[in-house]
Amino acid sequence: MSAPLETRTLSLTELPAWKALLTHCQEVGPLHLRQLFADDPQRGKRFAIEACGLYLDYSKNRITAETVQLLIQLA
Repeated sequence: MSAPLETRTLSLTELPAWKALLTHCQEVGPLHLRQLFADDPQRGKRFAIEACGLYLDYSKNRITAETVQLLIQLA
């Protein structure tokens, strides 16, 4: 008979994806929205979506394409 395996559930803040997102947050935190829009003229279109009569514009947050990828990894 083998010994029972001990299982431990990691908290969200212990996950590598969370740590990568935290590091990224510290990098984009100082960025100004004016600069983000200047660097990406399509930002208003790329970071907005409409579905089922709802329009969500998240372009006016300090996010980048990398932010979205890191959030997907965390999910």
